[in-house]
Amino acid sequence: MATDGQFEYESILCVKPEVNVYRIPPRTSNRAIRAADWKLDAPDWTGRMRVTARGKVAYVKLEDKVSGELFAQAPVDEYPGVAVETVSDSSRYFVLRIMDDNGRTAFIGIGFGDRSDAFDFNVALQDHFKWVKQETEFSKQAQAPDSTPKLDLGFKEGQTITLNIGVLFIFIEFHSTSVV
Repeated sequence: MATDGQFEYESILCVKPEVNVYRIPPRTSNRAIRAADWKLDAPDWTGRMRVTARGKVAYVKLEDKVSGELFAQAPVDEYPGVAVETVSDSSRYFVLRIMDDNGRTAFIGIGFGDRSDAFDFNVALQDHFKWVKQETEFSKQAQAPDSTPKLDLGFKEGQTITLNIGVLFIFIEFHSTSVV
C-alpha cells in the first residue's frame, strides 16, 4: 500500500501471548461498562494479541496461539476512542470494536490475566497515537510558511559601526642569570 509515493510498512507495537475474549451484554444506557457484568470465569475464546500499526492506524489483532489464524481485528483510528474503551471496574479489561472485511462491527470484551499485560497494551496504543500527533504537527509546520516577522540584522547603506577594543599591554622582563 502506498501513499504520497512512499510505502507504508506494518510495525508490531505489542504482542501478548494470552488474551481472553468475552461476549458482552448490549449497553442498556450511557452507564460505564463493567467487566463484572461479563462471565469472567468462562471466556468465550483465548488466544494471542498483536497490536500493529500501518501508517496512522493501529490494529488490534486477535490470533490463534498455534496457527496464527486471525480471529478478529479492530482498527483503531484514535485512542482513547470508540474502537478501544476501558471498563470502569478493572484495569485489566477493555471493550474492542471489531470489524470484518465487509465493514460490519461488533463489540467484544478482552481481558488480560496480568495487570502488566494490560498496562503494556495501553501504553503501546498511547505511544502510537502520540507519534501520530507529532507527525501531524510536523507536517503542518512543514506545509505552512513561517508567519513570524523576519529580523533584518544586516547593515543598511552607509551605516557604520565603531568598536573600541581596549588593548592590554603586558610587559614581561626577562633576567638571565649566568653561572661563571
